[in-house]
Amino acid sequence: MTDSTTMLTALVRLRSSLQEAPLPLDVPDAEAHRVTRTEMIDQLEDYVIPRLTTIEAPLLTVVGGSTGAGKSTLVNSLVGTRVTEPGVLRPTTRSPVLVHHPDDAHWFGQDRILPDLERTTRATGDPSALQLVAARTVPQGLAILDAPDVDSVEERNRTLAGQLLAAADLWLFVTSAARYADQVPWDFLKQAAERSTAVAIVLDRTPPEAVETVSTHLARMLSSRGLKDSPLFAVLEGTVDEDGLLPAAAVADVSGWLGSLAADVDARAAVVRQTLEGAIRSIARRAHTVADAVGEQAAATDALRADAVSVYDEAVEAVSRASADGTLLRGEVLARWQEFVGTGELLRSLESRVGRVRDRIVNTVKGKPQQVERVTVAVESGLETLLLEHAEAAAERAEASWRSVAHGRSLLEGGPDLGRASRDFRRRAERAVREWQQDVLDMVRSEGADKRTTARFLAYGVNGLSVALMVVVFAHTGGVLVGAEAGIAGGSAVLGQKLLEAVFGDNAVRRLAERARKDLQTRVEALMAEELERYLRLLDALGVQEGAADRVRDAARRIDDERFALRSVEGGQPA
Repeated sequence: MTDSTTMLTALVRLRSSLQEAPLPLDVPDAEAHRVTRTEMIDQLEDYVIPRLTTIEAPLLTVVGGSTGAGKSTLVNSLVGTRVTEPGVLRPTTRSPVLVHHPDDAHWFGQDRILPDLERTTRATGDPSALQLVAARTVPQGLAILDAPDVDSVEERNRTLAGQLLAAADLWLFVTSAARYADQVPWDFLKQAAERSTAVAIVLDRTPPEAVETVSTHLARMLSSRGLKDSPLFAVLEGTVDEDGLLPAAAVADVSGWLGSLAADVDARAAVVRQTLEGAIRSIARRAHTVADAVGEQAAATDALRADAVSVYDEAVEAVSRASADGTLLRGEVLARWQEFVGTGELLRSLESRVGRVRDRIVNTVKGKPQQVERVTVAVESGLETLLLEHAEAAAERAEASWRSVAHGRSLLEGGPDLGRASRDFRRRAERAVREWQQDVLDMVRSEGADKRTTARFLAYGVNGLSVALMVVVFAHTGGVLVGAEAGIAGGSAVLGQKLLEAVFGDNAVRRLAERARKDLQTRVEALMAEELERYLRLLDALGVQEGAADRVRDAARRIDDERFALRSVEGGQPA
């Protein structure tokens, strides 16, 4: 494994794929998967990748354990001088301390193990800094790191302890006769067993009369949890000297064992290999679980997206129906239109032959410019109201759909109120309607370019004909109305069609109505798309990428392939 550049490439690829696969939605078990993903990225960056590139670096022994177990006192006693301050008050917040031989200093630069921790040579209360202490009493090839309590009441201490332990070649777990059965440290030990991390146990602060009983029980607990091969040392309860150190004899077994590891290149390499291979195997295995979680996030995101898109598609369709089925030819629009074209005899005359109607229409329409303007304003107001009503209804339905699931609710919390149309929607709708009306006017003007001097064209004018075209669009069922429609609204639309046909002819009216209808449809779609975009922006901001789950799985499979290939070359079985 130590010579495998392809393994290093696979690990770097997995790290990248994990970094590009956030788990932002609060779907079931998301928090647990987030923790796993973060732990995997941290271990890859803090330990696996740096260790694989510096396999000859000193054996990193992380001393961790329960609150009050005497970790710092043990570290000071092993080094033979006070290098780390025992915590009198709990929790103790300080930077972790790494003690190494002076000739090994170059192995612990910023680009090595735990690269995200700032290096310092002095004691500090900053847990994001790593204090480096050189001591010739530490044998070359060995480094000892004093970590915070794994059961600290302060969360950042617990988090840092977990990060440091995941970066260890060897975990020296320190407990006491009073604390050895506590649950939290055993949760960490369980993780160590699952990852095949090399572990040694120090039973500290133990009265002589209790050593045998406690050690026997502790050994059984270790065996039942997959750690039966972990060395177990007992440090008797004793008096510390004025420097806060235990007698050398009290820590002789631990010190001698660590010293022998440091002196034996093969033994040291075996420990590193055990922990490194176990970490890689564990990461590759857990990557598939994270990939499944990423897939669940993508599916949940797609479902939210589909719900919102469906709602606004329905809103567009609803506006399309209401603006084409005669709904708008009621109320104010109808009243103003009737003022312009008149009713009664004219409407009844539409049942006569088209040719005679066309001849009579010029002399029958009584509309004046101010009446045309009233129709235009009424159409504008009616369309704006229709658009606003459906935008409000769509926003309410989309929000209700998202709030029906927990991850949708959490996504909406703290953000803008998406259950209402945008504050500027009315203004945008007004502009869209006015622009549509102007385009209809321009269509009529362009179509009538060679007819502007005819009596019929002059009788209605560009504005009057454009209003008639709008009315035809609002009863555009089946393309253009054919024959008299039942009811006043339908009759009014037929009249608008006949007015246009009197000037432009049947085919031109059909073409103009279709163009105007499509133009209105396009503007409605654009308005609703902007409203929909408010929801889609929330989803896009999550950073859930298509194919992210597959990339994590592929990277994990590549690591497994490399493990098998390397073990085959070495003549063994994959770990």
